[in-house]
Amino acid sequence: MKKDCLFCQIIAQEIPSHKIYENEFVYAFLDIFPNSNGHTLVIPKVHSEYYTDTSDKYLSEVAIAAKKIAQQIYQTLKPEGINFISNEKELAFQQVFHYHLHIVPKYEKNKGYNFNLIPDQNSMQDLATIKNLLEIK
Repeated sequence: MKKDCLFCQIIAQEIPSHKIYENEFVYAFLDIFPNSNGHTLVIPKVHSEYYTDTSDKYLSEVAIAAKKIAQQIYQTLKPEGINFISNEKELAFQQVFHYHLHIVPKYEKNKGYNFNLIPDQNSMQDLATIKNLLEIK
């Protein structure tokens, strides 16, 4: 736990939350600034700032909890879809630096969480070049 981390303080019950799920690995609660009804955050109970530095065990536990929560959201709130979102680092809009996964129910296409895909084709490398850079052998 990190003493000055908002999410660590929530896990430690030092800050109140609307908890909807908890086990020995994860804690899930409603976002206080929701994009839609049922917008939930799932966080590992160990502190790591980013998805990429979170242990595989805790990543898998977050995913398993997110699936259970999403199933409950579909059953009870009846959304038409769900976005699963994780932002890493400030440029990617991360605001709390404790890895977390957003579960955002979608009730209407253009309401709630939205994003625009506007790639700058002039700055993009060709796919073969990117493949060669990223391929894990």
